[in-house]
Order: sequence, then structure tokens, then C-alpha cells
Amino acid sequence: MSRNLTILGATGSVGSQALDLVARSPERWQVDALTANTDSVGLAAAAIASGARFAAIGDAAKLADLRERLAGTGIESGGGPAAIIEAAARPADIVLTAIVGAAGLAPTMAAIERGAVMGIANKETRVCAGPVVTAAAARSGAVLLPVDSEHNAIYQVFDHARPDRVSRIILTASGGPFRTRSREAMRDVSVADACKHPVWSMGAKISVDSATLMNKGLELIEAHQLFPVGVDKLDVIVHPQSVIHSMVEYIDGSVLAQLGTPDMRIPIAYAMAWPERIATPAARLDFAAVARLEFEAPDLDRFPCLALAWAAMRAGGSAPCILNAANEIAVAAFIAGQLGFLDIDAVVAATLDKVASGPVGSLDEVVAIDAAARAVASVQVEGRRR
Repeated sequence: MSRNLTILGATGSVGSQALDLVARSPERWQVDALTANTDSVGLAAAAIASGARFAAIGDAAKLADLRERLAGTGIESGGGPAAIIEAAARPADIVLTAIVGAAGLAPTMAAIERGAVMGIANKETRVCAGPVVTAAAARSGAVLLPVDSEHNAIYQVFDHARPDRVSRIILTASGGPFRTRSREAMRDVSVADACKHPVWSMGAKISVDSATLMNKGLELIEAHQLFPVGVDKLDVIVHPQSVIHSMVEYIDGSVLAQLGTPDMRIPIAYAMAWPERIATPAARLDFAAVARLEFEAPDLDRFPCLALAWAAMRAGGSAPCILNAANEIAVAAFIAGQLGFLDIDAVVAATLDKVASGPVGSLDEVVAIDAAARAVASVQVEGRRR
């Protein structure tokens, strides 16, 4: 049976891999809408190749180019933030949200509020507005399926009917490209160095987050929002091979894990086909070739971003939103060559110290807090600009 599918962030890493799965089984999917931020060329090509009905570009200045490229295809188009929200609100069976950063919050909420089945690869939605998102899903009946490999792994082995039987959730981390480096040795690393992930192929922002371990910190906060367990039942272990994607420990001492090759098409396919499973082209695990699985505790002194995320998660309220906003500003500045690698955690720490946190009750409040934190973080960047 064919399912209608919308992909928010269709030209990024996750969106492109989702479209690869669509192309391999076109009879399963009718693509309703695709969106991109600025890549009108890639968006038009993807919309034409997948037979999408609607394409939306976040940068309104690129709309004319998008329409020119779609001329004669019958594909409708729109531009600007409102058009992205329009794409999310269209009646697709499944919405895969893969927009990077807090920019994905409003369109994701638009899809949740109409009760869609959601494949969420935008972790910032749960980090910034977890309680708001959960309440909206409860009202609309939306199904929230995590696409991040770690949360997807937990989802597959978590006892949703009896969460009280869970004693610990263990998120695995590869450790990133600087796992064995001293803090001093990380001082002058380049953007290219930070983006050389040893296992996964990802976009620049998430690659840098993996290098600082902030990505794992954001995933911790998201896990706290996704699964009904306390903060004291969450843990992180460094696992360089990235074969075990996460684990759930039960009160009897049993540990259930989801394993697989490091191919994002596995969790993407799980969310797109849920509650069924479909074949993917991902390589199968060769346990003899893997040979050994290694684990080590994360070093919070060398990677303070993870410690900052732990603190923000425990503080709750708007603290995770402030953390995320500051990190987005700092990482963007690092990628632009304006900050050193070790300045990222300094900007985040200073912003958390200067922006008061409190309860969050609505999307408007989240947006306001996000803006305030970005303003403070931008000042911190200016003070450290190279």
C-alpha cells in the first residue's frame, strides 16, 4: 500500500537518504511535499525525481529560481518560512522532519498539531520544546518516532507498556574525531578536522557537535523527553565502533541492544515504514570482521559540552533551549572561522550563566527564549572573535 510522505529538509543528509529509500521502492511512496532551506537546485531536482506535489524553499529569494526549474512539471511551490509550515501542515501520512536546528521547530509543530505520524530527525524540537511537543502530540494523537540512530535503537528495545521495568537507558557515543586527543591538542583544530567523523557521514553542524560531544548531550536531553524514565536512569558510554547504537537495561539485569552497521537508512526506514519493516541496502553486520567491541567512559573534562548538557537537563525548563541556541551560534561561528574549537563550550557556558532559565509553557515562549539566548551568545562570540 502506498503512503503519502513529506520530507522537511529534503536536500540534507537525512532527507537525501530518505529519498534514496523512496527511489528504491517507488511503489511504496507518494511524495507529497519536500522542503529545503536555500538549495533551490537540489530541491527542484529531488521534487522532479520523486514526483512530489509541492516544494517549498525557506529562502524566499530563491523562490523564483525554484519556480523556473519546476516550470512545466505541475509541481506547486512556495517560499519563505510560511511555505515550510504549509508543507508540514499538508495531509501526508508520514512527515519526516530533518531540518537542522531550532528552525525546524515551527514546521514540526505544525505537523504534530494535525496528528501526523512523525519521523523526527530534528533533535532540537525535543530539546527546546520537549513538554510543549509532548502536550501537542497528546492532544492531536500524533505518533512521534525518533530517527536519530541512538533514540531509534532505544525505541526498538524499550518496553513502552511497562517503563517501570527499565533501570537504565545507555546511549552510545563514537567519541568523535578527537576521542584520544588532549584538550590542548584540540585548541587549533580546523573545521575540516572536526568534520572528519571516524564512522558517520554527516553535515557540518552535526559533525562539529559530535566532535565536542554536544551532540550526545542534546541526545541525552531528547531521550529524557522521549522515554518516561528519570534523569538518574540515563547514561552515556563511548563505543568507538558504533555497532551498538544504544542499550536498555532492565531491573532483572538484562540489557537489550540494537545493533547494526552505521547506516542512517536503517533508522530512517524504520520510521518511514512503521509499524512494519522494509528492506534497506545497508550492509549487514559481519561480526567476525568487527572482531571486538570497545567501551570507555566519556571524559567530561576534555569535552565539557557534555557536562553542560547534563546540567541543563537536570535544570529543566528553558535551560535546554538556552543550551541549544548558544551552541548553534557558537558552532556557526566556528564553521565561519570566527571562533576556535575550544571557544564553543566557553560561549555555551557563558550564555547559560547569563540567561535566566524558567518554565516553558508554549511555542511562543520557546521562540522568545531561543532569541534571547542567541543574542547573548552572539555577544559572547564577538568577545572571542578571532
